[in-house]
Amino acid sequence: MPKSGKNSRIIYIESKAESLNGPARIGRVAFSKTGGTLYYKGQAFQSLKGYGFKENYFDVETRKRYWISGPRRDGNDRLYVSSIPVEIDEDVREEYWIQIRRKPDRKKRLQT
Repeated sequence: MPKSGKNSRIIYIESKAESLNGPARIGRVAFSKTGGTLYYKGQAFQSLKGYGFKENYFDVETRKRYWISGPRRDGNDRLYVSSIPVEIDEDVREEYWIQIRRKPDRKKRLQT
């Protein structure tokens, strides 16, 4: 499983297992050779191929549903407005704030 480079990217990942607004993170996923599977911190996700309702991937092991997408420049990644903070993984924190959000003054923040 690749850890960085062109077979990985920063993503937004939100659990839909318990409700429409679940815990969410900004982190780096790696892609399988074919691109059909995403890997994030020991979890493997496969696409629901359009068959999900407000979710687009599932955890291969647990079958729990997730919304996974590229992070938005405006930070409005959730499908529904929520006050639940979005955690940012330490290994992507600076890149997220500087390159994606274009807010270098926030580069030390670990939540959106």
